[in-house]
Amino acid sequence: MFKNKWKVAFLTLLGVLLLSIIILASMIFRPVEKSTIVKKEQREEVPFAVTTNREDLTKLINHYLEQEGLNGPIHYEINIADQVELYGTLPIFNTDIQMKLTFEPIALENGDLLLKQKEISIGQLPLPVSYIMNFIANQYNFPEWVDIQPSDEEIYVHLTDMDLKNGMQVEMSTFDLEQNNIQFNLLLPTE
Repeated sequence: MFKNKWKVAFLTLLGVLLLSIIILASMIFRPVEKSTIVKKEQREEVPFAVTTNREDLTKLINHYLEQEGLNGPIHYEINIADQVELYGTLPIFNTDIQMKLTFEPIALENGDLLLKQKEISIGQLPLPVSYIMNFIANQYNFPEWVDIQPSDEEIYVHLTDMDLKNGMQVEMSTFDLEQNNIQFNLLLPTE
């Protein structure tokens, strides 16, 4: 009887030891689990966030207008202060009359920019806003990605359709003139 107890204890201990070795070996030789990477939408470009201020963006826009020859026969320029301002001249009765249109900028979720018309100043001549915006759309040379909508009294800037060198694109993130905080993404192609 005494021999059987030792035999049972030895075999139990051997079984536990073998089972432990098998479990340990199976854990060691099992491949490591890789954590799944949560991928955002697949993009063919890499975004670089750019933060600027009103003064620098004003310089950049006016330089772009001049470089691209978008002023045409009628000169206009943009100024970004407490609002977006468009300065230009209107040829009326063989006289150039100074005009100023002011807009409230709204950064849209799709990366484009909406300019809601706030005020219009044309000398002392009162004219309907839609008439002036229609005239501007017909007389001024704007890029094809700028859509003037006289009936809505707004300008829709399709920044995401703007053609830049090397296939870069732009999308607006923040356009907060009150805080002088303007942020956009430059999308650089990866292919």
